[in-house]
Amino acid sequence: MSVNTDKARSIIGDIAKVIEEQKQYLSDLDQAIGDGDHGFNMARGFEAVTRKLEEAPGADIGEVLKTVAMALISNVGGASGPLYGTLFLKASGAAKGLAEIGLADFIPLLKEGIAGVQARGKAVVGEKTMIDVLVPALESLEKDCAAGLSGKAAFANAEKLAAQCMEKTKDILAKKGRASYLGERSIGHIDPGAASSYMMIAAISKALD
Repeated sequence: MSVNTDKARSIIGDIAKVIEEQKQYLSDLDQAIGDGDHGFNMARGFEAVTRKLEEAPGADIGEVLKTVAMALISNVGGASGPLYGTLFLKASGAAKGLAEIGLADFIPLLKEGIAGVQARGKAVVGEKTMIDVLVPALESLEKDCAAGLSGKAAFANAEKLAAQCMEKTKDILAKKGRASYLGERSIGHIDPGAASSYMMIAAISKALD
């Protein structure tokens, strides 16, 4: 796995396309347990991301991720903007000055990003949020990196696990956000944040394939 600044921008573009294609599905998931606008909000945010990266491509991966973060914070409503914005902003700090990264470099980026999300949202695994996908994916990447797997193989494994974890959010009682107001009625529905997080991991995996 070797991702330079151009490839990083390309992967962000791939994520934007997937979110745009799946915006109705993500909003349908959110309709069941939230405000019903997660997909459309995220699509609007990544449309802004695409526009900002065209205006200012970024000299290194840290700058690219910071541009993504600021565009999401400014254009995505509800909790998703601050949470995903924080994910990319904290990751950008860990990537500052890096023109190319491998799997071993990516892991600290994701770890910093997740720590930022957890500090802001106060969520842990098992509360029906994006954390239920992001943390297991990180742990899978760490395990495979330590075992010497390639970035391609590690992300393929992380994608499979992320898909399973996304599906498992159906069985979780929501303890955060608007979904938590539903109590037992939140069970039986996939968390939209977990779904969009899975889509991002899947887009990265596909880009490395």
